[in-house]
Amino acid sequence: MRLLSRFLANSGFLVLGIVASLGWLVIMPAAGVAQQGTTDLLRQGQAYEDQQNYPAAEDIYRRVLASDPDHPEALKHLGMLEQNDLKFNESIVHFKRVLADQPDYPQVNLYLGLSYYDQHNYKDAIISFQQELKTPTVHPATRYYLALSLEGEGRMNEAIDQLNEVAAKNPNKADVFFELARLHMNATFLAFAKLRKIDPDSFQIHLLMGGLYSQEGHYESAVTQFEAALKKQPDAPGLHSSLGVAYFMTHQLDSAEKELLLAIKEAPDDPLANLYMGDMALHLNQFSKALPYLKQAVASRPTDVESRLLLARCYLQLDDPQHARETLLPAANSDPADPRSHYMLATVYQKLNQPADRQRELDLFNKLSAAQKAKGLDETGAKAAQDPGKEPTPPTGNNP
Repeated sequence: MRLLSRFLANSGFLVLGIVASLGWLVIMPAAGVAQQGTTDLLRQGQAYEDQQNYPAAEDIYRRVLASDPDHPEALKHLGMLEQNDLKFNESIVHFKRVLADQPDYPQVNLYLGLSYYDQHNYKDAIISFQQELKTPTVHPATRYYLALSLEGEGRMNEAIDQLNEVAAKNPNKADVFFELARLHMNATFLAFAKLRKIDPDSFQIHLLMGGLYSQEGHYESAVTQFEAALKKQPDAPGLHSSLGVAYFMTHQLDSAEKELLLAIKEAPDDPLANLYMGDMALHLNQFSKALPYLKQAVASRPTDVESRLLLARCYLQLDDPQHARETLLPAANSDPADPRSHYMLATVYQKLNQPADRQRELDLFNKLSAAQKAKGLDETGAKAAQDPGKEPTPPTGNNP
């Protein structure tokens, strides 16, 4: 299989094209060139490479080597051309000749590792990439290919660690996050297959499937899996909370309340159990009952916007605008693009008889709502749809 050809299906120059496609290609200047004629030849060779006239470039580099057999830049570029032509053994020989005299010569350890990688010699590829990381001028693509080589050796955790580091330094490179997601996904599938082989009807299988179904919004299936898990281990920590939320999402409110109360008995600071207990009480206009649950939800997750919005609603229904304001201000700061907190703040300031503050918040609400509509996405409506019990953003207007 050609080296990472999935990235460059239409590339005429394999290795150079791949690194360039990731935005990492760096053509180093000729090093140690004594004669002007040789310098000009090397520049001409690199110009031919840019034009994808690789036979002409190879001829140039062989002419340089005829007069200087150990010229590092000519050996390096000849090896890269051979690598492009899938002559990996020949390229390895030339890269090694460079490194024999100059172990830190720019990029050569990287390209040596790429030749090993395409031969599926991941062990030597890893050694080469690790050596490149020790050089003064590390090629920025090195750690990326090191991660793929570690994967080839089955060292998944190390591969993920390397990709995490690459991702932190390259937050806009889609290929990096693709590989990172793929590795995590493969590790998940592998672990799941082993888990299923141990016992396809195990508590762990049902709990895992319940969590997956919940994440995908398939709450009926999640209920089935969590119920099966509960039968296997009735005292499993956290399971009552997960099942209670799944019941809530399928509008089985009596069952949801039973499980959520068990979850709170088990862990009084459980943020989700308290949040959904408070939400159910709000639906039933039981505001005094909702208040302690929602206060605990916020205490457990102070930065969660949804918890603060529900608590503020509860305070407003209890005619306590001052506490509603104190609850909403951190929500507005936490998610400045969310119009909902500003709409509710406008309501708060109306109750507090602060017309200027009310108008400011209402203007912000209208501005943010218009921005969302301009993007073609009613994000607040989407949030409300994902969270039963959350009120959708009210229509734009002057009277909250």
